[in-house]
Formats: sequence, C-alpha cells, structure tokens
Amino acid sequence: MKIGRVYGIDLCVNIWFLMQLGLFFVAGILDKGLILFAVVLVHEVAHTVIARRLGVRVLAIELLPFGGVAKLGSELALDTKKEMAIAVAGPLANLIMIGLALGFRSYGLWDEELGNFFLQCNLLLLIFNLLPALPLDGGRILRAYWARWIGLKQATYLCAVMGQAWAVIITLLGSLGLWLGFSGLDIVLLGLFIFYAATREKNIAPYLFIRQLTQKKHEMIQSGIMSTEIVTVLENTPLREVIKFFMPQKCHLLFLLNSEMQYQGLISEIEVIDALLTHGIDYPVGKIKK
Repeated sequence: MKIGRVYGIDLCVNIWFLMQLGLFFVAGILDKGLILFAVVLVHEVAHTVIARRLGVRVLAIELLPFGGVAKLGSELALDTKKEMAIAVAGPLANLIMIGLALGFRSYGLWDEELGNFFLQCNLLLLIFNLLPALPLDGGRILRAYWARWIGLKQATYLCAVMGQAWAVIITLLGSLGLWLGFSGLDIVLLGLFIFYAATREKNIAPYLFIRQLTQKKHEMIQSGIMSTEIVTVLENTPLREVIKFFMPQKCHLLFLLNSEMQYQGLISEIEVIDALLTHGIDYPVGKIKK
C-alpha cells in the first residue's frame, strides 16, 4: 500500500506490517509499534541515500513485518562496489542509532521501557540483516565480495542457497517456538518469505550473468582499456563452458586450439558475447573463427 512519495521515491507499507501495527494498538503498545516503524524506516532510508549518491535508481521503499526493502534498479547487482556500499549502509545506520541511544542513556535522557525496546529493535535488525544470505544485506555484501573472484552467477547462486538454508533453519526454529508457546507465527512466515526471496534470487542468477557480460562489452568500448586474462580452450568447447571462466573487471582473450592441440587463433571476449547472444550457449567456440 502506497502511503506517500518523497523525493520521487514511493513509500509503501505492506499489509502485514499494518496488521502488525494494529496488533500493537490492540495490545496497548502502539508507542512500541511506532518505534519499530521508525527504526525500519531509517534503515531503509540509509540504503536509499547511499544509492542515490552513487547514481543508482531508487524505485520505492516498502516496510515489511520483519524489516523493509529498498527497491533499487536491477543494474545494481552488476556493480559489486556499489552494491556492497549500499548494503552496508542499512546495518551501519542501526549501529549508529544504537550508539546514539547508549549516549542518551549515559546522560539520563532515557525511558527504561521504550529505550530498551529501541535498542532491541536496532540490535535484532542489525544481526538479522547481516546474516550471510540473499536477499538480506549480509548476503548482498558477501555476493559483492565473492563476485570478484568466482563471478556474479556463481556468487549469486551460492548466496541464494545459503539464504534457503537460513530460511529452513528460521522456519524450523519458529515452528518449534510456536509449538512450545514462546514465539508467534510471524517467525515461521519470516522463514517462508526468505526462502521464497532466496529462490527468486537463485533463479535470476543466469540472467544477471548475461547482463554482466553485455555491460562489460559496453564498458570496454567506452573506456578503451581493461586488464586482460588469457584462457586456453579447445575449438569444440561450447560457449556455456567458456563463459564460466569470465570474471568481473577483466577482459578475456581465448587462445584457441584444435583437437590436435594446434594453434588456431585468438578470440576476444566481445566476440564470444556476440556469438552467445546470436547462437546460444551450445555454440562451439571454434565456429566463431569460421
């Protein structure tokens, strides 16, 4: 549900979040609900502020029962440095709020009940979002780091699988807590939502990889220079195997050999990308030179 628009960014509240605030109201603790609302909002605004400073499109902010999500342009995942900086911003905002709260408590500007709840909200949101699993901030930080070494596709896949694993753990613990009576259904729903979101991230990994390859071609054309790595490959190797060796921030040059290990020529990464988009992933790399 859209509740407003600030600086061109839609501010939305998930219906489940509204129901959660309603439960706070019925229980007579709406003040705590508003504190939770503010903490989540500041966390997401931190993401959007850094995103806009880095030139990344910010489409909307949506507040959810377990936190929130800043909906950013899909091109973000292709720039690992920007993704890492934006992902760090949210947990850092929670850490700053914790520091400010502790400072206010030191000077006696403190309400014991609401102040402790404020600290608890920030601490839980900080720890939860730093779990190394997509789609959480920790998963995005880890993906941005791994992508530099194993490529965006594989990094996305691994972090998404970790997200699914954490989702299963959260769902099982939530179910146990619900059965024993010390937690509510919200933990179970949280685990199921994370599993769904992690599965979606895993499914789009191949598309992110193709976009990364095509973007690198444009970057090469614009900059005119990029560090190069040579990969030796047999001419009957399909393109799907070749592109597994392509890494971010590097241009690759293929040293082509035939089945008798005789030199056949050099193929640039840009030629491979063009052939991939034209002929598909099963096209033999050696046919590019024919």
